[in-house]
Amino acid sequence: MATTVGRICGAGLLKSNHGALRHQARNLTTASFSGWTKGRKTLYAALGILTGGTGALLFALDQSVRASELELHSPKNPWSHNGFLHLLIMPDDYCIRRGYEVYKQVCAACHSMRFIAYRNLIGVSHTEPEAKAEAEEIQVQDGPDEQGNMFMRPGKLSDYFPSPYANEEAARAANNGAFPPDLSYITLARHGGEDYVFALLTGYCDAPAGVVLREGQYYNPYFPGGAISMAQALYNETIEYADGTPASASQLAKDVSTFLKWAAEPEHDTRKLMLIKCLFIFTLLASVTYYFKRHKWTVIKSRKLAFRPSSK
Repeated sequence: MATTVGRICGAGLLKSNHGALRHQARNLTTASFSGWTKGRKTLYAALGILTGGTGALLFALDQSVRASELELHSPKNPWSHNGFLHLLIMPDDYCIRRGYEVYKQVCAACHSMRFIAYRNLIGVSHTEPEAKAEAEEIQVQDGPDEQGNMFMRPGKLSDYFPSPYANEEAARAANNGAFPPDLSYITLARHGGEDYVFALLTGYCDAPAGVVLREGQYYNPYFPGGAISMAQALYNETIEYADGTPASASQLAKDVSTFLKWAAEPEHDTRKLMLIKCLFIFTLLASVTYYFKRHKWTVIKSRKLAFRPSSK
């Protein structure tokens, strides 16, 4: 019992002493600051502001000259499908068809589009016979047959675009360890969408001083980090368009960016057309609702309440 009382009292004494010491330290600090003259306070305030400003300036200068901070954001381009009333698939515009040609002849050597089938091209960039002809150019493994063997057959409209590699390991082995991404939804998977794709394809340049590239890497300021394993693929006259359009590097990048935009959002035009229909219907419904509200509430809102006290 005595031991317990002593422990409690000791704890109380230590607690009270600790509080007294803390109160005394606070008083000393307040007294020390209150004893400063006005000039001394002004001097220390100016020194603090000067030190903070100098540190911020040095940090900003250090960040501005860092080679790792030379990444650029893709600029906005005036695409023909931007805006509420602009469609991606135009009857007299063969941009998506040309973009498919660029993908087929250039991009398909490294990148897959495993979520796009040849039937998706019908009514967009190709007619049904043309889409069938495109599908029959590939060989697809099918089976088993009646003997249980796998066999190769020409492609059909239901087949998806073939992958250039058998698996991811084969793709990395052929590209110095880098895995070429699938392009089916690349415009949705990258910040900037088709602007990023266009800027990346046309943004290759020499690496600035301070940037060290490993073997098999190239410099592109629009790619995160600057070092990209994909070499520049689009040059002037890299391919020849079937419709005779001059195949400049910017034209190739524009067409394939539009094609990838359609591949990622095949419902783009349907969504915009549905928006126009919804706006028309909602405007009509809002007018009817407003008229019905005025019709029902006009009696209540226009009535007059009068108080007539009863005579005594």
